[in-house]
Amino acid sequence: MSEPPRVAGLVWNDGLPQLEWSATTPRTPLRLGDEIAFGAGQDRQCLGIWRNGKRLGCPTRTPLAAAAHGPLCPECQTMDRSNSIAADTRLDDPREFAVYLAHHGSRVKIGITAADRGSARLLEQGALSSAFLSGGTLAAARRVERLFTSAFGVTDRVTSPTKRTARLSPPTAAERATELRDLAKNVSTLDWPDGQTLRELEVVDHTPTYGLPADGIRPAHALAPLTPYGVISGRITCQIARDLYLDTPHGLVLADTQLLSGWPLNLLVPGAPFTATTEPIAAPVLPQDALF
Repeated sequence: MSEPPRVAGLVWNDGLPQLEWSATTPRTPLRLGDEIAFGAGQDRQCLGIWRNGKRLGCPTRTPLAAAAHGPLCPECQTMDRSNSIAADTRLDDPREFAVYLAHHGSRVKIGITAADRGSARLLEQGALSSAFLSGGTLAAARRVERLFTSAFGVTDRVTSPTKRTARLSPPTAAERATELRDLAKNVSTLDWPDGQTLRELEVVDHTPTYGLPADGIRPAHALAPLTPYGVISGRITCQIARDLYLDTPHGLVLADTQLLSGWPLNLLVPGAPFTATTEPIAAPVLPQDALF
């Protein structure tokens, strides 16, 4: 009996998250309200890297620790970053790149994405609201990014724990939009570089796509690092970035899909009992004025 395909990760395409597999298995779309059930296999392995549209498997099939966040061993991570836009090691890409502002609830970040990806990068990062500033060459996009971080203190990175905390009680869509517009107005004070053309600002609220309630989401448990043959199951009530929020008999469970990458997963009949280990999430401490 052949081994089931291994999870490569979760990607967003056409406004929908999809599980990507290491083999030629078609992606598995995940929709709000879906009942899902997956059973883990025996071990977790590095999957190797993407080059020129295809996956180059890890030459040693290095075992991955259950707690690792991502599908790559240290050697493959080094290879992956050697030709990476995100790592700033690839600056000769001829495609058009867009500069964006992303509101993550408690922080605004500035970032860059290939223009032909549309909003996919923003959805993969879990931006609650966003707006594109400009489009043009990659080198000029990097200059814009650095200008914003130095002039206005805008970060180019927000950690996953920070994003998850902000989802507990996010600011309203109107408040997020105002903050993005006010920040974008500052472009007139910058020595704007050639190679990036300003766009008409349009703020987009992504929370309806995620199913994130306006008053936030508060899971009771989080998926712990998997062990062999554990089952993850439940109804998807919210899906944001690489996180799934599953309604289960044990309460609302936050499942970081990066903990699934590298594991072989079997598709099970919906309703299969949830047997994977979870960890309790402490109740949030709300500001005093939120209690009245």
